[in-house]
Amino acid sequence: MWRPFGQPWIAAGFHDTGILSYAVKYASAFYGPFREAAESAPQFGDRASYQMDPANALEAMKEAWLDIEEGADILMVKPALPYLDIVRRVREQCLLPLAAYNVSGEFAMLKAAAERGWIDGTRAMMEVLTSIRRQGRI
Repeated sequence: MWRPFGQPWIAAGFHDTGILSYAVKYASAFYGPFREAAESAPQFGDRASYQMDPANALEAMKEAWLDIEEGADILMVKPALPYLDIVRRVREQCLLPLAAYNVSGEFAMLKAAAERGWIDGTRAMMEVLTSIRRQGRI
C-alpha cells in the first residue's frame, strides 16, 4: 500500500480538494486543432521538453506512480487513442479513478471524415469512446 508524501494542500486547509494528475501527457500532434483555435501554439520550439516521448511507455508508469505517491486522486492519460495501451497499463496497476482525454485532433479526424461522407460520424465516435472506456476497465 502506498503512503502519500507531501500533500501541502491538506496542510493548507484544502481537505475537500481533488487532485487530477496530468502526469501521463504525451507530446502529441493531436493537440494541433485546439492550440490553433486557442492561439496557444508555442512561439518557438515545442512542448516536448515537458511532455512525454510517445515511444516511452515506462516513463508513463513512473510519472503516474510519482503522482499517486504525491496524493493524486485521479489520473489522466492524454491523448487517449494513440495511447490506449497506456490507459490499460495504468488501469492494471492502479485503481484510482482514471480519465482518458480524447483531444481535439482525434475528434477533428472523425469530424472531417464524416463531413466528407467517408464514415458515419456518430457511429465512429461511439466506437472510439467505447474503445477508450473498454481499456480503462479491468
